[in-house]
Amino acid sequence: MRGLRKYTSVFRIRFINSMQYRIAALAGVATQFAWAGMIILAFSAFYRTDPNAFPMTFSQTTTYIWLQQALMLLIFMAMSDTEIISAIRDGSIAYEMVRPIDIYNRWICQIIAQRLAGVSLRALPMFIVSALLPYPYGISLPVNGLHFLLFIVSLVTAALLVAAILNLAYVALFYTNSHMGIQTIIWGSATFLSGMTIPIPFFPEPIRSIAQVLPFAALQDLPLRIYSGHIYGVELVQRMGLQIFWLLFMLGLGRLLIKRALRRVFVQGG
Repeated sequence: MRGLRKYTSVFRIRFINSMQYRIAALAGVATQFAWAGMIILAFSAFYRTDPNAFPMTFSQTTTYIWLQQALMLLIFMAMSDTEIISAIRDGSIAYEMVRPIDIYNRWICQIIAQRLAGVSLRALPMFIVSALLPYPYGISLPVNGLHFLLFIVSLVTAALLVAAILNLAYVALFYTNSHMGIQTIIWGSATFLSGMTIPIPFFPEPIRSIAQVLPFAALQDLPLRIYSGHIYGVELVQRMGLQIFWLLFMLGLGRLLIKRALRRVFVQGG
């Protein structure tokens, strides 16, 4: 219980600190409303030509886009924690190593707290306004209670998976001079392969089949399609099982690599 209290304190401190940027959150809400509107109008033009030519209904697509924009800060793959980057770069990671707290778990708590704070400021107004828009341009309710429950479970798993993958990126900073190269690779891969640019069902084969088994699809595409009811039955069980596998794999790999990295750390100066 005492060990858990340490991590809840880290989570609470980072969450409160991140909640201070309310003006930035309001600007982000306006930007995401405009962006979501442009994407939906673009899709609307394509759907009017032949609605049956697309793998998702227009209502499912608009719901997917609204959820994507509302939850972006939770599932967006960006190395945004400057405190972790600075600690590795300037050597203050040495202070973290002597504290009675596991560094890997601390980073997980910091990443999730920062993202939850951002989402809590942006998601509610986006959900309210998008729910008031006329059908099929607004967000729809989940197909049933079970899908909503599975959506929550998958979204929590996705948030943990984001933190686990980002922890791997932060561990890589022990061996590089700059985080920009790693950031570009991860951000570019995740933006395309998670369905953030185009929903994965719209990908042509065989790219779609490959993308669906990669960990990036479990970050956004899976929970959003569960909510809209586009995934169900055996496929839903298989995809959620794959999501849990990637989470456990990334957590195990990250913990192994950070132990090796910390054993080789040299801090100069004083």
